[in-house]
Amino acid sequence: MPLDAVFLTALTTELSDRIVRLKIDKIQQPEGDQIVLSLRGYGQSRRLLISAGTGDARVHLTEASFDNPPAPPMFCMLLRKHLGGAKIAGIVQQPLERACELQLDCTDALGTPSQKRLIVELMGRYSNVILVDGDGRIIDCLRRVDASMSEKRQVLPGLFYRPMPPQDKHSPLDTSEAEWTRLFNAASAEQAADKWLLDTFAGLSPLVCRELVFRASGETDTRVAMLRQADDGAAMQSAFMRLTADIRTGKYTPTLLVDGDGRPSEFSFMDILQYGDRRTSEQLESFSVLLETYYTRRFALERLRQRSQSLTKTVRNAHDRVRRKLENQRRELSAAADRERLRELGDILTANLHAMQKGQPSLTSADFYSDDGRDVTIKLDPKLTPQQNAAKYYKDYTKAKNAEVYLTEQITAGEQELDYLANVLDALARAESERDITDIRAELTETGYLKAPKSDKSGKQPGRGQKAGRGKKTQETAPMMFTSGTGFEIAVGRNNIENERLTHKLAHKTDVWLHAQKIPGSHVIVFTRGETPDDETLSEAASLAAYYSQARGSGKVAVDFTSVKNVKKIPGGRPGMVTYTDYKTIVAEPSESLAERLKG
Repeated sequence: MPLDAVFLTALTTELSDRIVRLKIDKIQQPEGDQIVLSLRGYGQSRRLLISAGTGDARVHLTEASFDNPPAPPMFCMLLRKHLGGAKIAGIVQQPLERACELQLDCTDALGTPSQKRLIVELMGRYSNVILVDGDGRIIDCLRRVDASMSEKRQVLPGLFYRPMPPQDKHSPLDTSEAEWTRLFNAASAEQAADKWLLDTFAGLSPLVCRELVFRASGETDTRVAMLRQADDGAAMQSAFMRLTADIRTGKYTPTLLVDGDGRPSEFSFMDILQYGDRRTSEQLESFSVLLETYYTRRFALERLRQRSQSLTKTVRNAHDRVRRKLENQRRELSAAADRERLRELGDILTANLHAMQKGQPSLTSADFYSDDGRDVTIKLDPKLTPQQNAAKYYKDYTKAKNAEVYLTEQITAGEQELDYLANVLDALARAESERDITDIRAELTETGYLKAPKSDKSGKQPGRGQKAGRGKKTQETAPMMFTSGTGFEIAVGRNNIENERLTHKLAHKTDVWLHAQKIPGSHVIVFTRGETPDDETLSEAASLAAYYSQARGSGKVAVDFTSVKNVKKIPGGRPGMVTYTDYKTIVAEPSESLAERLKG
């Protein structure tokens, strides 16, 4: 995990300056693996979050508020009994381990002063929170570990607390250049360089080890032999020594890495260069803010993903169903293209009625439609008369002719529906809030892909913009608004219904309309106020159209733009589906940083 021992060193140093001497005013356990300590003192009020979750073990200050469960868990009540009113005397880290402890000055029920420690072990699925008395005995812990779970180390009330056994690795802070060179020369030539760093030195995460290799060789998957051949071993040693010097002097940089879809991917105590343009690096003001931002964003995106999962499945199933139907219709249309041959065969049969008899399985006759007049064998239905066989070929011809007209109409409608569903999938993938999901759900209900809410007592179905059973209109969401560098307002739709309202109701016919070329995405409008937008504004609007489209992870995207008057709704089409003429194309680059800047 990114929260390695060095990161925890930076974090505990920061927390020492902010929570030491504060008193524990309130203790909560909102989740089974989360403890929240409300701290007060010296005109300050802070919350310290301690999490021992498998995928989110951490400790940091938080601005979030938490709801208490109906009944406090036993461990929470025990902490309230022992730590209520306790003063934080210090926070220290076990040397180069992912474990820290709050040193607490407490007072028992008789007013006798005592010392206790609240130890937080951040070890993935082995994470734990342990309360220890002044003698080092465990009072209780969040997760009890008996002999059946671990023969080497039990964590149970009444036992003396034993720190985690030290790793059989070298301390990077105690490693000299000569020692580093000796270890590097002894490494296996075929071993990956980052794996060697990880296995040799304590306290470093895989991310940091890859970063050191990247800074030495320009790659992350370099092997030890390659470093030796290119003489990059000295470069990696230099990077390693600079890192240890920064650690000794407390030179840390709270860094958050965000991938192309806005999802926080990793964090670190140092600048991370290995991803290049594939991920965006953000430097935050503190490590607590970093962890709060990382997990809040991840959990918010995860909640949105779960909320949108059922909708995405419904739309994807509909999309696949329409696609399969189109494939069948195209095959049928291709077969109907041979209908003229059916009419010709009917003509040949009609010309040879005198030579045919009922019960005849086939007729071989000259094909007067061929260039060389060669013979053709025509299959017949023995149960039909010669006249009925000829009539059957004419009937099949008429049926194929009518099918071509019908199938052409159905294929056109199916292609439009397929485009619409692709746009809905794109909107779901780019949803940024619960309201976005709610709006898309309402759109799918209106277009018939989801069942409408049950009718109220009056028997009337709630219409668009109404809540079921209440009859009250909900406020229509406004499109996302941006301001170009030269002051023009730019609007971006979040979903198909919002796209339709933006283009056909809010925009004036002289405004500029933009859309990523031939791919699902948002409608973008530049409100011109009767003026001609400058090239900078058009470029920024095109970048927004590219970013709020299915191609947001691409490098360059073709974006079409034209006047709103040239954008027409497809008659009978789904919401947001349009055709447009007299357009020009600009190549733009999707940019999250530009979107954030223009939004601000």
